[in-house]
This record gives sequence, C-alpha cells and structure tokens, in this order.
Amino acid sequence: MDLAEIFREHGPAYREKFGARMPESHRRAMDAIESCRTEARGGQVYFCPECSVHRFSYHSCKNRHCPKCQNDQATQWLEAQQALLLPAPAFLVTFTVPQELRALVRSHPRDLLNILFRTSAEAL
Repeated sequence: MDLAEIFREHGPAYREKFGARMPESHRRAMDAIESCRTEARGGQVYFCPECSVHRFSYHSCKNRHCPKCQNDQATQWLEAQQALLLPAPAFLVTFTVPQELRALVRSHPRDLLNILFRTSAEAL
C-alpha cells in the first residue's frame, strides 16, 4: 500500500472531518498524490514499431510532496546531505508547540513556524 492508496481510501473521511481547518496547500497536495499516474491525469500512448506493442503511460502529478514523483530527487538530496555530515556522534532534540497554541500555528504556519525554528535554534 502506498501513500496515494491511503489518501484515496481515507482521504474523504479525513477531509470531511478536518477539511475546514486544512491549509489549501495540503488539500492540493493530497489531490495531486491521489491522482498521480491514474486516468484522472491522462497519459501518453507509446508504440514500438519493431515489436508492434502499444504501451500506455499515465502522467505524473509532479508535486514535490509525492513519493512517486520525487523519490529520485529525494534520494539524491539525502545522499548529498549525508556527505556533509561530520564524522561525529549526533543527537535529536524535539521542540513542540503547546496544545493551547496549535490552532493558532495551524492558521498562521509560515510566520509561527519560522519563529519556532528561529527560537529553538537560538536555544540550542
């Protein structure tokens, strides 16, 4: 099961429950991933004259969040990032937003997450 199948199966219920609070960018990403490489996107017919075989290929969504479309780029990026790592032990620190502020952060994610990242970097 891949992400598109999960979105197709559970997306309608999720949108019904949280759709009014979801940022438009999240809805667009879900829609793109759900329709990626399906009839909804259309496609291209390829023909091999040597073996007389027709092959149909659906169009991709090209959304940067789609694992089918961005897997190669994500792998290349990850390899480049790993090459930058120092040969030293690392640790993980997690900063969370208090429950009382989460609705506010969801309504203004760009500004408030920038503040969160800046202040957590300063704290470290």
